[in-house]
Amino acid sequence: MEKILIVGCKKAMDEVCIGCSRCLVGFNRRDGEFERYENETVELTGLLNCGDCPGATIVTRLAQVNLWNKPMDEKITKIHIGPCITDHCPHKDVIINKIKAKSGVEIIEGTHPYPV
Repeated sequence: MEKILIVGCKKAMDEVCIGCSRCLVGFNRRDGEFERYENETVELTGLLNCGDCPGATIVTRLAQVNLWNKPMDEKITKIHIGPCITDHCPHKDVIINKIKAKSGVEIIEGTHPYPV
């Protein structure tokens, strides 16, 4: 079973998105990039922000997610990058490259398809 982590922009998650509901609705409906799981059993394991510009603490935060979930034997298998990063962040490439370099799992650029 896939265990999904969504990574978004700290500023957007703190100031704009109300509970990041569009990512969660997209996941529940299997819309947008979550369509790939339409006929699969998957779990949303967490929402994580980038740690502020320019992804200043994303590597540490990813390590903390793994450490925090280890006692429960939960391991992230895929990471989705929210549109607050993929479509709107000037540090997008830096953040995504850091995640790819340190996560060891597949990175999917995108979550929901809804206009922002």
